[in-house]
Amino acid sequence: MTQSISAFMTEDHRSCDEEFAQMEISVSQDKWDEAQNKFDTFTQNLEHHFNMEEAVMFPRFETKTGMMGGPTAMMRMEHEQMRNVLGQMKDDLKVKDKKHFFGLSESLMMLMQQHNMKEEQMLYAMVDVHLGEESEVIINEMQGLLTT
Repeated sequence: MTQSISAFMTEDHRSCDEEFAQMEISVSQDKWDEAQNKFDTFTQNLEHHFNMEEAVMFPRFETKTGMMGGPTAMMRMEHEQMRNVLGQMKDDLKVKDKKHFFGLSESLMMLMQQHNMKEEQMLYAMVDVHLGEESEVIINEMQGLLTT
């Protein structure tokens, strides 16, 4: 049986959450080189997640439903908010500003939790309804995106 798009994407959320937690542990222990490596991995994987949605899933959903300014527009906006916070966190890692870093990481965690809840409880269910028959093709296409 083919995995649903919602199950696949929710699993990816959990993976990103775990990487985020590991990065925070490294910062809390003043392991700055390790924290930088974990931040880079987390950022790369989160960006890949965003790209899977923005380059594959959202356009397919919008084409199928005709909803161009609906939930996917809000999700794209929230992705940009998270990217902005990540940029500031990257700067904090460079200068080893633990206090500011954790203030930003708390903000990012709240953004991610709220964002993921909206996707998991609303958008992904809608995606499964409208794109469920294409889930295997869509998941393969999302997995095939290059991470940069």
